[in-house]
Amino acid sequence: MSFLKAEWRKLVMINYEVDPQLLQSYVPEGTALDFYQGRCYVSLVGFMFLNTRILGVRVPFHINFEEVNLRFYVKRKAGDSWKRGVVFIKEIVPRSAITFVANTFYKEHYETCKMNHVWKVDEQHLNVSYQWVKDGQKNEFWVKTDQISQPMVKGAEEEFIAEHYWGYSKDATKTVEYEVKHEPWEVYPVSSFDVQVDFQSVYGKEFAQLNGLEPSSVLLAEGSAISVEGRRWYNSYYTATFVSCSQPS
Repeated sequence: MSFLKAEWRKLVMINYEVDPQLLQSYVPEGTALDFYQGRCYVSLVGFMFLNTRILGVRVPFHINFEEVNLRFYVKRKAGDSWKRGVVFIKEIVPRSAITFVANTFYKEHYETCKMNHVWKVDEQHLNVSYQWVKDGQKNEFWVKTDQISQPMVKGAEEEFIAEHYWGYSKDATKTVEYEVKHEPWEVYPVSSFDVQVDFQSVYGKEFAQLNGLEPSSVLLAEGSAISVEGRRWYNSYYTATFVSCSQPS
């Protein structure tokens, strides 16, 4: 049984090119930073969880909710191929139970904050925004796009940013790996955007450099149904131990 099933919808992705040294201390053992045409990225991502079920159960008040995260991109060699994945600096949600489960069983870095979102369609555009309050300060980002989505261009930066099917995190001396399954996503052409986020306050002083930095690109992906599968641990010798998502330990 999948640990979590849901829909991820209207994913705003604000992407920044950074010095790889900024992220080295966050890279889980056994993985390496993944680059697109020699460039290293972090992404500020906001989206909606819809129709959420944990171990097949809908938990009251935890079915539909926002998430905002700051993430970067890694890869791990598996046989003759690479698994392309993401590592989260922090994930913000408005539900404390989600924070507890993700941090306890998947060794993620969730935080609970008051959150809100706006999806608005006018005659020509789709407007999507995500907001949250941290230490009494409001943070927000938004995009305005065309109403019609389109397939991603294969091999383009947008595909590199959006199409990842593995998650990695640190657990003391081990690396946690889990799989995220979903269909390929379509994207909406972005016409304008704005970011009003205090990166230092939300993510720590090393990310203060993102304040006022112009994004390299901005995406809005439609999203799809997703499932998060069981996790594996890798030690310093890269041997794996699989634990079913239905048997937390």
